[in-house]
Amino acid sequence: MEENITPQEERVPQFKHVKAYENLDFLNSPAARTIRVHCEMLEPYYRLYPYSIRKTLVFFGSARTLPKIDAEEALARTHRKVNELPLSEAERRLRIAAAERDVANSHYYEMARQLAFDLTKWSEEHFSNPADRYYICSGGGPGIMEAANRGAYEAGGKSLGLGIHLPFEQKPNPFISPELDFEFRYFFIRKYWFLYLAHALIAFPGGFGTMDELFEMLTLVQTRKTPKKIPIVLFGREFWEKIINFNAFVELGYISPEDLDLFRYFDKVEDAREYIIREITTEMVESEKIPNRKDIEDMLQPHHLDPRRTHGGFR
Repeated sequence: MEENITPQEERVPQFKHVKAYENLDFLNSPAARTIRVHCEMLEPYYRLYPYSIRKTLVFFGSARTLPKIDAEEALARTHRKVNELPLSEAERRLRIAAAERDVANSHYYEMARQLAFDLTKWSEEHFSNPADRYYICSGGGPGIMEAANRGAYEAGGKSLGLGIHLPFEQKPNPFISPELDFEFRYFFIRKYWFLYLAHALIAFPGGFGTMDELFEMLTLVQTRKTPKKIPIVLFGREFWEKIINFNAFVELGYISPEDLDLFRYFDKVEDAREYIIREITTEMVESEKIPNRKDIEDMLQPHHLDPRRTHGGFR
């Protein structure tokens, strides 16, 4: 006896055929990890090229540092709340102390904002060609990162935000130039882009992330894995000397005395600004003295990234 013929609609495959590079299930699978890494390495080239961005001044610092006005408002709210809630005296003191600490730390936000403003203004006024300018670059989130992007925005310049996808805390701040707002999945690719275009690093007080990024940069400069001379500024001497005893590294023989010259402490915006400008302009002059040197600033290798070009007629 013949079997019943399955209706046409039931013979249609359940899986819709798609091209491999359009298969999001595959692209987000462990099997495609190397493809995702490759994309995060290359996609920023493609996005940065049209804006001729080749040189950045990188700001690191805590995502938890508040603007002065926000910290003061939060302190006032805390004073009101602790009187309304059924808290013990110890809990009241703890909450007020935390809010007062945020107010005390807020001057770092304002200093980062001012320093980014000043550096952006200087760059905009001294370089008519966008490819010669220095652009503020941050980790893209709140706190010191927001302050850096905010300062650049208020100075009328573009700035980058190299964000990272996290389950908490990190989200893009509103002062990043929209076309230069990046979000990375992998920390190590994000670190690559921090260094690749960096011509200075300014580290404000922060936590694990700030320490991680600072020591990554110090290691790359110390081991000369980057040919650039990158001035490293540690802003807030009291904080840094309290948190890290660099002299102990020398005393115990783990670093050389000259390694302490890889960074400088600063407490004033104007001093840090003048030091950074002096260092990066000196490096520009030194670079021009080298004969037959291919322009090292043309790092983006635009020919194969130019969206207007094709290769042999194929895309």
